[in-house]
Amino acid sequence: MERNTPWEFSDDRGRLVVAGSRPLRIVAYIQAGATMWDHGIRPVGLFGSQHDGATPDPAKSGELPLSEIPYLGSGAALHPDSLLEAEPDLVVAVTYDGEQVYGLEQKTAVELEAHVPLATVAVGPGRSLAEVRERFAALAGSLGRGEPLGAARELDAAEDALRQATGGTVRPRVLALSPAGPERVHLARPSSWPDLRALTEHGVGLLEPAAGAGVNWSTVGWAEAAELAPDIVLMDVRANAARPEELRADEHWRAIEAGARLLPWNPEAPCSRRAHTRFFTLVADTVREAAARG
Repeated sequence: MERNTPWEFSDDRGRLVVAGSRPLRIVAYIQAGATMWDHGIRPVGLFGSQHDGATPDPAKSGELPLSEIPYLGSGAALHPDSLLEAEPDLVVAVTYDGEQVYGLEQKTAVELEAHVPLATVAVGPGRSLAEVRERFAALAGSLGRGEPLGAARELDAAEDALRQATGGTVRPRVLALSPAGPERVHLARPSSWPDLRALTEHGVGLLEPAAGAGVNWSTVGWAEAAELAPDIVLMDVRANAARPEELRADEHWRAIEAGARLLPWNPEAPCSRRAHTRFFTLVADTVREAAARG
């Protein structure tokens, strides 16, 4: 596509996003920016969500050079002018419900969209991990960029390795969670997270928390989490999640930590073949080790 050819992209809010020419200056929600980076696109600015602070969350940033790309703010403190000062041709964000632009207050999104095209990719429960990945690839492709040619082959190999690791007679019990603090923990419902559903499809024995009100999480005490007796814990590493050292006053957490292998889990990881290859490889290696311990 020539630079001066009109550009368009059908985003996941059902909107046709248009520009007079192919955008070159991209401002992105940090997860989307990290995904764009894996496709060879360097954002000119990043922003966070209401869960983030005045500095970027390194857990969400993938391989982005955070010291070189301006971070424009997050949540209620994020003003449209801050985003527009970066002079973007396009803003890229994510949506969980196919309607709201995640990370931007509604009035901010409306005001921003009056000045610059805004494209979203759906990352919520309605999408498989492969679908999310392909939607980002389609957006990057419309911008003239893509992942390295070997990335698809490496992902296929990682998925094969994961299926082989989970195909034995011993199936380790895997629990995904986000610590709220020493008294409470959010247990992930695997069906609500594309990456966890992908693990299940490849044979990983993810534990399902008890039925309850939460769509994405079941919020319980650490005693209930310990009763599930996981062999492997996928532990939220985002900045808003409590760290292991903050939990050790609780005996139930200590029991989990003593009996399970802890793996970093980022519910907002980059949605690229490169990132998913790393994730599947890490889980496969850990499942294989846990199964060997039997």
